[in-house]
Amino acid sequence: MSEKNKKSIRVKIFGSEYPLRGDSEEFTRQVANYVDSMIDTVHKQIPDQPPLTVSVLSALNITEDLFKEKESANTIKTYLEDELTKMTQYLDSYLPKPEIGIEESNESISSE
Repeated sequence: MSEKNKKSIRVKIFGSEYPLRGDSEEFTRQVANYVDSMIDTVHKQIPDQPPLTVSVLSALNITEDLFKEKESANTIKTYLEDELTKMTQYLDSYLPKPEIGIEESNESISSE
């Protein structure tokens, strides 16, 4: 979506309002709510820390979650690729092989 077509919304994160633009208003709000929730959780654990410290620790927590999800997705992808390879090999071992290939078939037609 072009920059013109992105919807502009205002969200509140850690007590401050921010104007944001995104393809989907609902998705942008979900992301903002997640960030606000994470900051609120960290702030409750360390209420005496300055906002910058709370924000940095929240960013680290969010990034840790992201890295864990990426690792999990990669593990699942690798597993599925392995399973697909096994299934393909299994099917290849039981399906009859064509006696004549496409290239050979075309050659015999053109030579006639």
